[in-house]
Amino acid sequence: MAGHTRFSKRLEGIFPEKRLFLKSDDATRFVRLSSGTQAAMAVGGAALLTWTAFASAMVLITSLGAGEARDQAARDQQMYAERLNALSLERDARAEEARAAQERFTLALDQVSRMQSQLLASEERRSELETGVAVVQSTLRTAMEERDAARAAEAEATRELAALTGTGTTEAAQMRDLEQTLAFLTDALTGTAAERDGLQGAHGAATAEIEELLLSQQLTAERNNRVFELLEDAVTVSVAPLERMFEEAGVPADRILEEIRRNSSGQGGPLVPMSFSTRSLPQDELSYRTEQILAGLDRLNLHRMAVDQLPFAMPVKSAFRFTSPFGYRRDPKGGGTRMHKGTDFAASLGTPIYSTAEGVVVKAGWNRGFGRMVKIRHAFGYETVYAHMSKLRVKEGQRVSRGERIGDMGSTGRSTGVHLHYEVHQSGKPVNPMSFIKAGKNVL
Repeated sequence: MAGHTRFSKRLEGIFPEKRLFLKSDDATRFVRLSSGTQAAMAVGGAALLTWTAFASAMVLITSLGAGEARDQAARDQQMYAERLNALSLERDARAEEARAAQERFTLALDQVSRMQSQLLASEERRSELETGVAVVQSTLRTAMEERDAARAAEAEATRELAALTGTGTTEAAQMRDLEQTLAFLTDALTGTAAERDGLQGAHGAATAEIEELLLSQQLTAERNNRVFELLEDAVTVSVAPLERMFEEAGVPADRILEEIRRNSSGQGGPLVPMSFSTRSLPQDELSYRTEQILAGLDRLNLHRMAVDQLPFAMPVKSAFRFTSPFGYRRDPKGGGTRMHKGTDFAASLGTPIYSTAEGVVVKAGWNRGFGRMVKIRHAFGYETVYAHMSKLRVKEGQRVSRGERIGDMGSTGRSTGVHLHYEVHQSGKPVNPMSFIKAGKNVL
């Protein structure tokens, strides 16, 4: 009871009793506010204010979290769109290279076709001239035969007249007949001579044109053969360095190309024999050479696709120092001889590191011995490892292209200084990365 009295006095000291007077026109009233009522009102107001502040804070935190989530989603979407655009641009560049090669080959074939059309036209003109010469010669022979027949008939008629009359005709008639015969013969001989001269001129012109057509045919044949030789040389010069690069790296090129041909849609295609009408080269030889050129272009395209998917490129493009090769060496940290499964490149801190081939990032994070490292899985059972980096620029599951930056050089993990430890694995077994780098040095 005494405690309650002290509490009431303390409450009255904090909240003294108050009266509120309400005055109207005809009366004055008051409202009594006791200490307990004032305390209850204060507690209720404080509770309401606390709840309002708490609700506002929760709404603000929720709004900030949602905004940050939206911003992160927008950044991820933008990064994904940029990656898709880069892949699309690269795909378009490769398609443009193949389309340019196909256009150059089509242009060469069009030129061959035009040359063959010209040759056919010249052949037809020569055939027409030969036919015209034959017709003129036949006409001349017919005219000469008719002239000989007329002369024979005239001689026979003269003999018959002489047998009947003794002299054949009167002197005047004989003179007239002789003059007419001489005039007829003169006209016939003159026309025949003129026709002969004309035929000789036409024959000479036809012979000259035939010789010109034969020369044009020979030149066309030589040009056709030269075009095919240039195409064959271009294909050989383009494919040979790539095949030599695969051979030097010890990569089974035929198996890889066959796998690409089997798995890649829209590449290669059936080799359709093309027909040409020309006398410069046999039909079978033209078809064979055309098919060989198309096969060479298809093989060149398959080689380029394979090169992009195999680690022939350099992981470091800036100035560097080659510090440790592949093979057994003395352990620089713990002593003793151990197998060094990669190759070390030393440069300054933060030097960019690039993917040596297309692939998918299967590991991007911390490794106890390698520090910050990236492992990329490539086609045909190959993998590459990039270790001791100071910063990673890719994530697991990300697809990267050859020459794409994946991190910065550093000295994390078990390392004696800033460098890149680079490994190449084939079917899970480490191989010397320099065999690939040296093979691709003069090609890429």
